Amino acid sequence: MQSDLYLFNNAWLVAHFSKWDNGVSDIRAVNATGPLQDTSNCVKRPVYRKIFIITQLTDSMIIYTTPLCDLHVIKPSRFGDHRGFFSESWNKSELLAKGLDLPEFVQDNHSLSREIGTVRGLHFQSPPHAQGKLVRCGRGAIFDVAVDVRRGSVTYGQWFSVELSFENGKQLWIPGGFLHGFMTLQEDSEIVYKCTEHYAPECDNAVKWDSCGIDWPIEGISPTISEKDKNAQPFSEFISPFEFEG
Repeated sequence: MQSDLYLFNNAWLVAHFSKWDNGVSDIRAVNATGPLQDTSNCVKRPVYRKIFIITQLTDSMIIYTTPLCDLHVIKPSRFGDHRGFFSESWNKSELLAKGLDLPEFVQDNHSLSREIGTVRGLHFQSPPHAQGKLVRCGRGAIFDVAVDVRRGSVTYGQWFSVELSFENGKQLWIPGGFLHGFMTLQEDSEIVYKCTEHYAPECDNAVKWDSCGIDWPIEGISPTISEKDKNAQPFSEFISPFEFEG
């Protein structure tokens, strides 16, 4: 059995992965309310703010829910041999069959960040052109984060982070009503994401990256940030244009 640790409100959680004879992995999340007695077989994942809980598991794709309603982590399977691997990074019917009905995508974006510690965000596009994003890392690794800013949501102002990398193949579905940003963990990291709305400059806006209480992994790093993002409004002055529709 493989066990991973995740950080949740400054307490460690342990997730256990068991592989069955049919090759399918099972996951259980156990809340560590006190010190763990034995973590010798665990891999610590400190970049995770909150534990996500599995909702669907098959040979082809894993879908996780998160503590923030409507935010999901998706992990497509990779089928490899001596040449490399093949993976369906997006399959609408596959996700729909598992109960995840995502909106139509109209635009794909691709960005490259040269240096470790490059921070982009926290960005959003306001109504009527609110933008959902399905984010993955095509090369390198990023600390990807989303903040719930839907007025009326019980998790308003809370954030969730996950490491997306070429190696782990994970994706983060971020619906409209969330701030989004990331920090590169490796040089020459490429980010590829699908959008539910075209870019609308009149609706484009940002909240200052370090004003939401996010635990960015910047120890020993001087972040590289654009002037636009440096001068963005702080979260304390942000008036959200989004309403929770749950």
